Amino acid sequence: MTQTRNVGAELPSQQFENVVIRFAGDSGDGMQITGSQFTHTAALLGNDLATFPDFPAEIRAPAGTQPGVSGFQVRFSSSDIHTPGDRPDVLVAMNPAALIVNIKDLAPGGIVIVNTGQFAERDVAKAGLKSNPMTDGTLTGYRKIEIDINDRVKRALEGSPLSPKDVQRCKNFYTLGLMYWLYSRPLEPTIAWLKDKFGKKPELADANIKALTAGFNAGDIQELFQARYEVAPCTTMLPGTYRNITGNEAVAIGLVAGAELANLKVFIGSYPITPATSILEQLASYKHYGVVSFQAEDEIAAICSAIGGSYSGYLGVTTTSGPGMALKTEAMGLAVSLELPLVIVDVQRGGPSTGLPTKTEQADLLQAIFGRNSEAPIPVIAASTPSDAFDCAVEACRIAVQYMTPVILLSDGYIANGAEPWRLPDVDKLPRFPAKFTTVAPEGGFLPYARDEKRARPWVTPGTPGLEHRIGGLEKANLTGHISYDPENHEFMVRMRAAKVAGIRDSIPTPSVVGDKQGDLLIVGWGSTYGSIASAVEIARGKGQRVSRLHLRHVWPLPAGLDEIFASYKAILIPEMNLGQLARVLRSEYQRHEFISYSKVQGLPFKTFELNDKIDALLAR
Repeated sequence: MTQTRNVGAELPSQQFENVVIRFAGDSGDGMQITGSQFTHTAALLGNDLATFPDFPAEIRAPAGTQPGVSGFQVRFSSSDIHTPGDRPDVLVAMNPAALIVNIKDLAPGGIVIVNTGQFAERDVAKAGLKSNPMTDGTLTGYRKIEIDINDRVKRALEGSPLSPKDVQRCKNFYTLGLMYWLYSRPLEPTIAWLKDKFGKKPELADANIKALTAGFNAGDIQELFQARYEVAPCTTMLPGTYRNITGNEAVAIGLVAGAELANLKVFIGSYPITPATSILEQLASYKHYGVVSFQAEDEIAAICSAIGGSYSGYLGVTTTSGPGMALKTEAMGLAVSLELPLVIVDVQRGGPSTGLPTKTEQADLLQAIFGRNSEAPIPVIAASTPSDAFDCAVEACRIAVQYMTPVILLSDGYIANGAEPWRLPDVDKLPRFPAKFTTVAPEGGFLPYARDEKRARPWVTPGTPGLEHRIGGLEKANLTGHISYDPENHEFMVRMRAAKVAGIRDSIPTPSVVGDKQGDLLIVGWGSTYGSIASAVEIARGKGQRVSRLHLRHVWPLPAGLDEIFASYKAILIPEMNLGQLARVLRSEYQRHEFISYSKVQGLPFKTFELNDKIDALLAR
């Protein structure tokens, strides 16, 4: 049992540059809310931050079991950071399953805060353990803090009108209050959130606020800790207005912004699928921006409705994950044939099939570039961070509108659910790319498959007098768009569509190299490997290693200038959360260079130390 000390006794305060906390418990313990609120408060205090939510794969795994563990890792810092951290400094474990699943990741000597109220023999048995990790040596080498949070919450809410079961649902806010005390965070932002969240149920707001306050006060009145900790605001961030944003939020906002920059409105036709569903949900809430949303009965209906939206003069959008992409494939080919603008968002997850639906992976690259029947080229771009997802969504809209083509935007579960500060752009400085609709038949008659300097065909809204034309999946005759079975015409149209997509290269910049412009090793990444690569290269260069990095946003067509860049390095390392898909593409396109694939397919992002170990091994060859 802990001993009490005098209320108000001051503890020494220690300064840290950055801290990593992981909240872990049963999927019903509210760990995602706890982590999100800690993240929100850290953002308000001016810290740089990165998060990594980790959800159970099953909708409702049995309570107290290892498959049912839900986690949320947040790293907050007084300096610029790129990842949510390799190892947590603090692990909050609400039950034995949460402890045993996560303890292996805790930094040596780290703090583990254990809810002893959930460590009875039956709880240990539910977790599939033969012995209690509190007493069998599992926690040797860590600083263990034992708190019966179940009992503390029960006592804090004595007299509450809530049922005993609902009282225990407040224990996540007790835990949050305790961590707010430990890291010198204010309660007010979360109290305001609770009052707003439960405005129509004041008894729930009051109970959670009492639990939050009790947890905070426990730090002051109990000998739980030897010190309090502080992480100062980040001083290296560019001046501006920031908000905390997840990748899916950024995609939704970026799609609306991209449509506005094109003088269009968004039509989204989607079918719910993890981890893309929240994009549909958010866009559905943007009716005041002219967004028209349709939740379809299946993936095929979703994309076909989005194509119809584009045909009618909207910017058609559909969102999905890998399995949904497979179902959309034929309609994606239809969009290629029709040559209409369409944005297809693929938030990648572990596969194949249902696979690991709540875990991250970036193994849909080959599917995105090549995964359609016949010759059906589609440009592909990939977001690298949650905030970058906004810019990528805008870029997807630009390419779709200017080149009259479907575009695939790749994200993944790590980006979609992760959060970081986003510096709000100056909307007046965002480049516009207004859509051009043909409204009057040109002299000599309307040719629906005539092309402009970008090889894009005219866009006509249905019912425009004198501009009626046929659309459909059958091959079209050049210029007229009539159905054509002519062999030479088919080859001409196939090559024309391919040339149009290849020509997008003329409108995209050559990616910049961070580090020396020539050296021993270049690390090439795409998608969500950005943060771990950036951190690893910083460490390597700090050790004097001649390592540079380059990150691809446009993965098809590939940007110009890569061949010359690759020639300046002895070796090129490509870390990917797949079995080497980008490496395979680069080997086919740039055959004179050595590409070293470094793969990870565990449903988890790369850790920085993994990349540094690989760098050390390569440079020691």
